[in-house]
Amino acid sequence: MNERSKRLLKSLSVIVVSSVFIAACSETKFLMHTAKRLGKTNTSQGNYKVGKPYKVMGKWYTPQVDMSYDRTGIASWYGPNFHGKPTANGEVFDQWAVSAAHKTLPIPSIVRVTNLDNGRSLVIRINDRGPFVDDRIIDLSRRSAELLGVIKAGTANVRVQIMPHESRVAAERAKSGGTQLASADAPIKAADVSSQPVAAQQLPDPTDIKEQSKLYIKPSGPPSTASNVSVIRKTVMQAPVTENAAPAVAEIPKPGLYVQAGAFSNPENAERVKQTLQSIGHVSVTPITVSGRELFRVRIGPVADTIQADTLRARVVAAGYDNARTIVDLPVSN
Repeated sequence: MNERSKRLLKSLSVIVVSSVFIAACSETKFLMHTAKRLGKTNTSQGNYKVGKPYKVMGKWYTPQVDMSYDRTGIASWYGPNFHGKPTANGEVFDQWAVSAAHKTLPIPSIVRVTNLDNGRSLVIRINDRGPFVDDRIIDLSRRSAELLGVIKAGTANVRVQIMPHESRVAAERAKSGGTQLASADAPIKAADVSSQPVAAQQLPDPTDIKEQSKLYIKPSGPPSTASNVSVIRKTVMQAPVTENAAPAVAEIPKPGLYVQAGAFSNPENAERVKQTLQSIGHVSVTPITVSGRELFRVRIGPVADTIQADTLRARVVAAGYDNARTIVDLPVSN
């Protein structure tokens, strides 16, 4: 082999080695970037936390274990401004995970959230505190809000029910140190990384949910013929919390949205409050028994949406009833 051929072979070798090196560096940079993106939001299940009473914007909240929790109210959602920041129990908030914030339930807790406006239902893991705006009872992650159909409206009338067995399992897991999922230092293969973010996934059409989801709610009888109300008595199959779980869908009674000024043991006091608030809207006094004690609720409404409810509540508070709150009330089915 002459000198010219040797020089040419040497040059080709350098080019091949350089190409391999550049490709390897590119893949390494890609995987490092992916590790940072995935690792930061998937480090652990966080610590178990109930917490002491705390005060936010002048209002006190008392966290407690409540395995009978079942409330209706307004849900909101949060995401971009909190993505990647710590939650109340030491996790890192991931807006694309199925999770939510609650003011008082233990962290973690597992709850079933039903959107009373469209019938969608989803099992969600509580891992943060909030919301602290008006009377919202739960703050959904962006992904949870997508699945429940809350994104566009911003808020929704919901029912939140704790799942006792699943919540106890989640609590014990957190107490024992949680489950390590991935870390920034863990090796990640390019084949294991989805090229499409969760945000771009299309949600299934509600009419197709029956075939796609094990959470489908089966009716036990024909729906009611009452106007705007189609009640389905339902049995729900339990399922683990998964980020890609399709929500269950059922037809439900249309909820009523009210502002409650207070609940009084003396009916005369309730009537006096009613007279005071007559100029604000339609006021009603209704009796209710709570823990064997008869109370008289003073409510204004119903109103059409959460915007009207927030405005009405502000007027009731301005009238001197600081504990006024928004109530989502479901019709009682027989």
